[in-house]
Amino acid sequence: MATIALVDDDRNILTSVSIALESEGFNVETYNDGASGLEGLTENPPDLAVLDIKMPRMDGLELLRRLRQSTDLPVIFLTSKDDEIDELFGLKMGADDFIRKPFSQRLLVERIKAVLRRAQPVGSGAEAGEGDGSRTMERGDLVMDTDRHASTWKGKPVVLTVTEFLILQALAQRPGVVKSRNALMDAAYDDHVYVDDRTIDSHIKRLRKKFKLVDDDFDMIETLYGVGYRFRDE
Repeated sequence: MATIALVDDDRNILTSVSIALESEGFNVETYNDGASGLEGLTENPPDLAVLDIKMPRMDGLELLRRLRQSTDLPVIFLTSKDDEIDELFGLKMGADDFIRKPFSQRLLVERIKAVLRRAQPVGSGAEAGEGDGSRTMERGDLVMDTDRHASTWKGKPVVLTVTEFLILQALAQRPGVVKSRNALMDAAYDDHVYVDDRTIDSHIKRLRKKFKLVDDDFDMIETLYGVGYRFRDE
């Protein structure tokens, strides 16, 4: 079963959430501040991390910033009702979901399961041995494997977060067709997650940057100002 890391300075939350997750069969690692969390997550990477934003020694946003330098680990933030600005920063850095305190443990468990499903989708065709390639999408030099959550450009791997992968997939499914920011929000986020136009723009910027690292001439994602984005139809 997946390993979940909890990073929070509230020991009551660490204890209660650990019990709830372990009862669902998850392995759980706990850390009571951002600094120890960074060390633990780096040395023993989990499958998903749940981070509090407000913590001593290192807050959750700084912890995510440092993690994103070396990993695309799925991350869910715990946040207070007054942290809307922090939520926007977190989404721009690649957080996958937010849950506001106080929260239902059942809700947290279901959100964790949902993010894990998105991060590691299981292809029924592959399991059945159909081998028809239906879970691999090719668009010119772009290849996206939704079963393995992997993408390559001209044969070179491009590591994406869950959200970036879903946005690129939505664009590449229909080359030449313009996708509005609202459509990309629907493709990448569940209904309970609020994001604004700037967040989608930030994800597009990061997507372009990652592809340009493997090919400086990459220009397949086009901006139609005031409308949205599209994947070029070659």
